[in-house]
Amino acid sequence: MRKVEVLDYQTEWPLLFEKEKKVLHQLFQENSHVVFHIGSTAVPGLAAKPIIDLMPVVYNLHRTDALNEEMEQLGYVVKGENGLPGRRYFEKGGDYRTHHVHLFQIGNQEIIRHLAFRDYLRAHPKEAQRYGQLKKESALQYPNDIAAYIEAKMTVVKEIEQLALHWYKTTK
Repeated sequence: MRKVEVLDYQTEWPLLFEKEKKVLHQLFQENSHVVFHIGSTAVPGLAAKPIIDLMPVVYNLHRTDALNEEMEQLGYVVKGENGLPGRRYFEKGGDYRTHHVHLFQIGNQEIIRHLAFRDYLRAHPKEAQRYGQLKKESALQYPNDIAAYIEAKMTVVKEIEQLALHWYKTTK
């Protein structure tokens, strides 16, 4: 069973991202445009589940499908679109999840959504603190129920997401 654990910000998270980013760049080679660090571990000071979220952006999404076996050899579980058209999603670490890969082709609007959320929280520490506190409380309330943990955060996540998208469009 996957336990819900939220930790205070860890300074090694960016280092873990950089390490995995190099592995993914090497795998995707010339198809790789950029790999972003997204999610809560990408926001300094924000409490988070200790899972590194990476968002590779590639030139051709379908060319990455041929690399599923290589992703499995790196320890990832291939999840396909996993409910989000135009994405390729991978998980590493089983019940003790360590990495999520959200892979998109250049131009996909989900890229902006992820970057806006991350950048908004980086630029608004009080919002990040409020969100982090909610995550900690939700993890304590639902330590063995990841679905309930996610649901408990959803209203605030959607609220921050809307603020973030508006902020991103007016500042970028």
